[in-house]
Amino acid sequence: MAAMTSLQAAALWSGLSILLLVFLSFRTIFTRRRLAVSFGDGGHAELTAASRAFGNAAEYIPPCLVILVLLALLRFQPVWVHLIGGGMLLGRILHAWGLSRPKQPSFGRMAGMILTQAALVFGAGALIGHAFGAL
Repeated sequence: MAAMTSLQAAALWSGLSILLLVFLSFRTIFTRRRLAVSFGDGGHAELTAASRAFGNAAEYIPPCLVILVLLALLRFQPVWVHLIGGGMLLGRILHAWGLSRPKQPSFGRMAGMILTQAALVFGAGALIGHAFGAL
């Protein structure tokens, strides 16, 4: 991983993030089928959690992928892309896992949101800093 270019690092984290979205989507689909619910959550907390884990990932992953690609195109060091991409992916995994826990709010859910928000804020800060010539 150390010999990767920034664009390769962005490709890695983008691909892994897309696979996470597919996994969360299938988890929602299979939960719907098992519970025989075609629309909404049918009053099942498990389906609500699976659906929101996918929905939250679908909301947060795209802006982070834009950040990763822009960082790579602006020739930031690969370590920046790995830190932001890895933080975002770990955050989304923890959040999805945390939503599936019976006791809320769970550690995974809170840690996942913190990591996701940190990835977005640091990425946005790097892009803004670059725009003004500070980075």
